Amino acid sequence: MSGSPISAAFGLAQFIPSIARWLAGEKAEEVAQNVLNIAKRITGIEDSPDIIRLLLEQPELVVEFQRAILNLEAEMELAVMQDKQDARLRDMALIKAGRNNTRADIMVISAAGGLISCLVTLAYYSEFLPGEAVGIISTVAGIFGSCLKDAYAFEFGSSRESKMKDTTMAALFERDF
Repeated sequence: MSGSPISAAFGLAQFIPSIARWLAGEKAEEVAQNVLNIAKRITGIEDSPDIIRLLLEQPELVVEFQRAILNLEAEMELAVMQDKQDARLRDMALIKAGRNNTRADIMVISAAGGLISCLVTLAYYSEFLPGEAVGIISTVAGIFGSCLKDAYAFEFGSSRESKMKDTTMAALFERDF
């Protein structure tokens, strides 16, 4: 297989764009390799440009590839949900034992403090800072905001849309293609 697994998997994302969202983070290489293994199995070809060429020529193989990737995505979504559930169970066990999750409290307070610091800096000093610094501080503020959003989603559950996605993914996983 020519090139890195991640770049080859990005090439395959033209057939199912949702692949791209899984190709970042600590498991990107593993996911990319899984995508490539699926493509190899379906096409019987080892080289990524040849795989893409064959998929472009044979739509029936694209459908089979898409189904296999949907199954892989369902498995990954279920693993993420299971991981969150395990963490929630850990928190509940700590509470039942009369202990606090100090680490989580520090993380949330730090994210809130970081967000407030960025916003105060932007509010009072943005006119004195170069545009690049304002852009970087705004990006960092967005990261802190995202951390807080994730903490709230973990603590209070998912939104309605996310619950619908969870239900859909569970149904997809249970259904045989």
